[in-house]
Amino acid sequence: MSYLVGQWGTGAVGRRTLGALIEHPDLELAGVVSDDPRQAGVDAAELAGTGRRLGVPVSGDPAGLLAVRPRVVCHTGGSADDLCRVLEAGVGVISNVLPMLVDPPSADQGLVRRLRSACATGGAACLTLGPGLVGDVLPLLLSGACRRIDGIKVTEFHRVDGPGTAGRFGFGEPIGRRPPIVRPGAPARRWGPAVRLLARHLAVPLDDLAETHEPCAAPEALEVPGGRIEKGALAGLRFQVAGVLNRRPVITVEHVVRARADLAPHWPAAPFGEAGGYRVEIAGEPAARMDLAGPGGADATALRMVNAVRAVAEAPPGLHTPLTLPVFTGRRLLR
Repeated sequence: MSYLVGQWGTGAVGRRTLGALIEHPDLELAGVVSDDPRQAGVDAAELAGTGRRLGVPVSGDPAGLLAVRPRVVCHTGGSADDLCRVLEAGVGVISNVLPMLVDPPSADQGLVRRLRSACATGGAACLTLGPGLVGDVLPLLLSGACRRIDGIKVTEFHRVDGPGTAGRFGFGEPIGRRPPIVRPGAPARRWGPAVRLLARHLAVPLDDLAETHEPCAAPEALEVPGGRIEKGALAGLRFQVAGVLNRRPVITVEHVVRARADLAPHWPAAPFGEAGGYRVEIAGEPAARMDLAGPGGADATALRMVNAVRAVAEAPPGLHTPLTLPVFTGRRLLR
């Protein structure tokens, strides 16, 4: 069965999502909404870099997209108002825009009530995706093979691969200047819901969330894909959001980011010598560790959104997480 799908948002994740939608054999692109006037009228395939023109132009008007009644919209840019508009129109949504909705019970309940009302009005499902399957499905699957669990840690590894990565983590800035991504409260807002989601499904009554971060200075001037990093400037960043129980971190989401592989050798290394990847560790009996190499960041988010379309299209109305829906697989991609 083929599904008609729209794309709302054309940033780093949105363009990758668009490309994956265009290339998926079970999906048909209904339209693309962008708030960038420079993209108006551009063919969707040209924007996504997939080659052959589709005859689907980018538009700044959401009404045109909703008028063709897609089953699902991949929402990678915009606001809660946009989500409500799409849901009330009877269209399912997969979004990464509001991280708090990764775990609806711990989110702002005014927003949750508003979105649930929109879902009920339109008879549509809404799914918000967080850091990836390593932040929800995989740790829980591994936990099912344990007799006792003392702690869970999920680590995502990055290496600078362009100006976007360097800028996001503040690389090249003075070592004493805290990057926005680790300013007080920022990590908990972005990754805390993933910690709370795991805790909820493990029946762990967390007392609080705790944030930590550790910078690394460049030992000499570095030339990296994001530009030049002067000696002594920020060239590595490790930060954590931990769910705390009885004054002990028990569920931790961690990021380790380097401008060069040999920096901060006392930090964990990415799996298999790769530039990026993931690690899931369970301390307990028996202990477990899973290393995963492969795309992270925007690529991983985009591909998971696209492969979730079928599950959301067939889901009952309401707010969902990856743990309330069938597993998202690469259905029809092996060919």
